[in-house]
Amino acid sequence: MHDDKSPGWNPRASASFWINIASRSLQRLQETRLRPLGFGMNQMPILHALKDGASRSQKDLAHLARVEQPTMAEMLARMERDGVVQREPNPKDRRGSLTSLTRRSRLRWPNAKMELIQAENEVMAGFSAAEKETLRSLLQRVVSNIESEVTDCGG
Repeated sequence: MHDDKSPGWNPRASASFWINIASRSLQRLQETRLRPLGFGMNQMPILHALKDGASRSQKDLAHLARVEQPTMAEMLARMERDGVVQREPNPKDRRGSLTSLTRRSRLRWPNAKMELIQAENEVMAGFSAAEKETLRSLLQRVVSNIESEVTDCGG
């Protein structure tokens, strides 16, 4: 039952509202920086995992990127189509494949890192080292709380 005397939700007074706004704004900035290099922000966990010439299974990459395997399968198919990764049969598992970065992606990876570092520096301008550490720590706790809630709800 709705109680007209209870205060309504005020988005601007909600931390989750500002986390959402910051996340979407940061995503747009990062995508703008990465797009000319042929990458997208959602690919960064995969690129980072494969950056040193490593080859990994779809299952490993899904775990590292914190996504479900069907989502990873779709992402890897797009990345392969776009020439970002290449896949080869897994000699230890005939049903699976191993994914690695293409030569072009390995060459572009250092520039992508520089772009992300520059974006980070811009959005954190004016923050002290202690403030940056506090913000990072608080956001990690938020993510942990969300993941616990999703797990508790059967997600």
